[in-house]
Amino acid sequence: GIETGSITEIYGEFRCGKTQLCHTLCVTCQLPLDQGGGEGKAMYIDAEGTFRPQRLLQIADRFGLNGPDVLENVAYARAYNTDHQSRLLLEAASMMVETRFALMIVDSATALYRTDFSGRGELSARQMHLAKFLRSLQKLADEFGVAVVITNQVVAQVDGSAVFAGPQIKPIGGNIMAHASTTRLALRKGRAEERICKVVSSPCLAEAEARFQISAEGVTDVKD
Repeated sequence: GIETGSITEIYGEFRCGKTQLCHTLCVTCQLPLDQGGGEGKAMYIDAEGTFRPQRLLQIADRFGLNGPDVLENVAYARAYNTDHQSRLLLEAASMMVETRFALMIVDSATALYRTDFSGRGELSARQMHLAKFLRSLQKLADEFGVAVVITNQVVAQVDGSAVFAGPQIKPIGGNIMAHASTTRLALRKGRAEERICKVVSSPCLAEAEARFQISAEGVTDVKD
């Protein structure tokens, strides 16, 4: 499961399953505790316009949950710029005071930072703003005991040695992102619909890999 009270970062290239995993978690967090769920609502901050309610209905079906109820239990907000994304956390906090949320998702935490702070000269301003946003997220996790999941994009790492090793990719946000997330998971594509999830850093899990696949029912085990 996803650890409560901490930030889990999921990074990877485009179409490697980050958003699909988030959609699946929105449903599974509503399951009873004895079924591995969180018995709470989900909050979804969407920075890239990739949220699809229809997907939640398909996934709810798989778990035998009532679709409209599942949608009712997901508080959704679209973020349009980095300041707006930060303000949404204030609204999130006031909603969490009123009702129990098990999960908070920001998909993706860094997308708007790439567009709002695009020049090289703006890097330090970007990192300061991002650090403040991540601190606010951690505060929500601490205060309300929610599991926070953020997705992150990757960029090609250009250095001299990469010529021989093939292109290396690294998550955006540098050290600030690395220090803010308790658990970091890297996703990559496998064959066809298969994906591989690697534990990059975690206080309680060994570095390991797991295979999964993406189907109409969300994230599922690989069918050999």
